[in-house]
Amino acid sequence: MTFLEVDLSFLFVVAVILIWFMIGYQFVLTFFGYLNYVKSLKEKKLLEGKAFDYPGCTILIPAHNEEKVIARTIEAMLRLEYPKEKLKIMVINDGSTDGTRDIIEGYARADRRIELFDVPKGEGGKGKSRALNLGVQRVTSDVIAIYDADNTPDKDSLRYLVAQLLTNNELGAAIGKFRTINKNVNLLTKFINIETLSFQSMLQAGRWQMHNIATLPGTNFVMWTRLIRQLGGWDEQALTEDSELSIRIYQEGYKIKFVPYAMTYEQEPQSWRVWVHQRTRWVRGNSYVLAKFLKRIPKFRSKRLMFDVLYTLLLYYVFFFAIVTSDLLFILGAANLVSISLPGPYTFVWIMAFFLFLFETMLAISYDGEDKVKQLPILVVMYFTYCQAWIYIVVKAWWLEYVKKEKRTWDKTIRFDVKPSAEG
Repeated sequence: MTFLEVDLSFLFVVAVILIWFMIGYQFVLTFFGYLNYVKSLKEKKLLEGKAFDYPGCTILIPAHNEEKVIARTIEAMLRLEYPKEKLKIMVINDGSTDGTRDIIEGYARADRRIELFDVPKGEGGKGKSRALNLGVQRVTSDVIAIYDADNTPDKDSLRYLVAQLLTNNELGAAIGKFRTINKNVNLLTKFINIETLSFQSMLQAGRWQMHNIATLPGTNFVMWTRLIRQLGGWDEQALTEDSELSIRIYQEGYKIKFVPYAMTYEQEPQSWRVWVHQRTRWVRGNSYVLAKFLKRIPKFRSKRLMFDVLYTLLLYYVFFFAIVTSDLLFILGAANLVSISLPGPYTFVWIMAFFLFLFETMLAISYDGEDKVKQLPILVVMYFTYCQAWIYIVVKAWWLEYVKKEKRTWDKTIRFDVKPSAEG
């Protein structure tokens, strides 16, 4: 046995262990996600039977060149079943150069709940965090809600979220669920739909049920106004401002609850180019958050929070290492360039990992009625294409962040026209 073979055998075993740990842990989270799903159905019925004295709530909607979607979003906000006298909808025109401002202004003239806030000249286009920090300075209500400019929430979503703050003193924020409005456009949007539903069933519902931990999604969430001010607002250097803020909320002693029946619909990328751009920004944002909190994580009072934050922040890189190692060894082994000399049923292990991936993903999307037989071939293709594409994403993000040291700039995902019936 040569040194090369020993080294490669070691890497192979490490890759197997890492992949099985991730798949196994995701399976555990999927199971707890199911428990959360059952519990949430009962909780929803209890909430519907209660009367609440809802506090004043201001919805903040950052909008930068959103003329394609902003009208539908505002109309969805106006349909929300929340006391009209206690609701303010502040649309933050963040340096738009298209017809966004005119559309917002038209709605503001027609309904006093709508407020148009123009980001001062010279301050526009500096990112979502900057727009939110400017907007929250004008808020006078006890609660704020955040929605992206392409979101169309169900009419009862806001009410369900605010009710959570009123019934649980430990909560600093409550987050809802988002669905892909354009899921049937092409194969990519089908992949994204499966990914986002799985993420929410595992890493949101499962983590909340298991650890009482969830992460702000960037949209469809509410929080106490006093808390965001206490925390000093959003970090304007963070490309994933939601992840960064989530950690600070938990450090402050509050919790974030996942509420799956508070639903909104949003657009997802329809082209691979847009998807790559968006996901690269996410990984770079995660790298910033990891660097910011890495030294503080061991000092967290909650060991569960310490493990969860570290696992979540390292997920991209652990997954990257495991997949790249296994792919390279598979290719080299198939070409008879290397051999794995350690004994073991490795072929069986890989096959079982693949089938466990299919099973847990189907289970995760079943909570939303998406577990159709037609999803199976899509999942198979997704495993060998979409999942592998994350290798390129991580490499590109690492190159931009640590080699080119390119300046971090926030830019929104490209919008497009959506038929009103797409939500159904």
